[in-house]
Amino acid sequence: MKLYLDNCMFNRPFDDQSNIKILLEAEAKLKIQENIRLGLYELIWSYVLDY
Repeated sequence: MKLYLDNCMFNRPFDDQSNIKILLEAEAKLKIQENIRLGLYELIWSYVLDY
């Protein structure tokens, strides 16, 4: 599966984790990132993220 993560997704682990919604989103982002490293997902990149 190919996944595109926007800037908000990349920054979520650095947001205030006292809000349960933000905490769960950060945990989900880290799990997705782990699965990308394991080769279960393919990360799709955009030139906008480089900019």
